Amino acid sequence: MEELNELLPLLIPIILIQLGLMIFALLDLFKPERRVKGGNKFIWALVIILISTFGPLIYLLVGREEA
Repeated sequence: MEELNELLPLLIPIILIQLGLMIFALLDLFKPERRVKGGNKFIWALVIILISTFGPLIYLLVGREEA
């Protein structure tokens, strides 16, 4: 239990960054005007949600198409 108390201050910022990235990427994905590579927003939503921290980064760096 004491180990958890020591790790918690380190984990909270990491968890908040991960959640923030995921929320930002999902909100961007579901904008009506947003176009994505492959044309399938559902697949990109799965990538964002299931691939932890790297999913949102992959989407933001590779998955978006400029209109």
